[in-house]
Amino acid sequence: MSFSPASVVETRQLSSRLRRLVLRVDDPDALGVKPAGDSAVGVYFAPHDHPDGEGRNYSVRRHDGALVTLDIVRHAGGPGTRWASRATAGDRVVLDHARSWYRPLPEARWQLLVSDLSGLPAAARIIEELPPRLTATVIVELGAADDLDYLPRRDGVTVVPHIGTGNGLAPSTLAAAVRGHPMPPGLGYCWFAGEAAQSRAVRKYLRSSGWTPDRYDITGYWRADSEAWDARFATHGDAALAVYENALAAGKSDKLAFEEFDDACERIGL
Repeated sequence: MSFSPASVVETRQLSSRLRRLVLRVDDPDALGVKPAGDSAVGVYFAPHDHPDGEGRNYSVRRHDGALVTLDIVRHAGGPGTRWASRATAGDRVVLDHARSWYRPLPEARWQLLVSDLSGLPAAARIIEELPPRLTATVIVELGAADDLDYLPRRDGVTVVPHIGTGNGLAPSTLAAAVRGHPMPPGLGYCWFAGEAAQSRAVRKYLRSSGWTPDRYDITGYWRADSEAWDARFATHGDAALAVYENALAAGKSDKLAFEEFDDACERIGL
């Protein structure tokens, strides 16, 4: 078993956009929350419907034993926003699919962290947990200027905000911002969490610049055209899935297999 029921024990409004929910996990060992800065879990809102019911993925802002803190960015509509807005102490959910992606090279001298609102809680945790004396630049795409207040301030960390772009509000500028960012000298590492098309563009740019896969972890947290993309994938996606499965069968890592899958998707117009 890799999942566990959990109870809401506390809720708090952090801002007009962010709501904090603290959950007590019934079986923390079974769930196995990851320790990385972008640790995430799937939340299934109707426990009796798990694993086939409705759910959404959220970053773990803090993890302390059986307590898991989720800071949820609320959007217009959607089951996650409805759940986060209405949740009260005692409500039950199921948590599943604990995972993470942030794996910086220990020898990296600097980090480039790139995120839109969907990755804001993970970016905040990563900033808090950065090793002393490690420098980082955070390129973040926000809905409004007050979203910046959520991010911790630390010496050696420079925040470059893009206000009012991306996030389903307007075209994203994240990939262009990464292409225009002057990379510092020495070995660096890039972490990206945001819209899927932007994640593809950033990954392609870093690869074309000579970055090896161990120097970046780039994850699409959501997709701007998800319904249309899902419909096209249902018709044309089998070939891309075969590429992914063949890569895993050949002993390649999940990261490399996904990159081959994403390249195959792009070739067939997905």
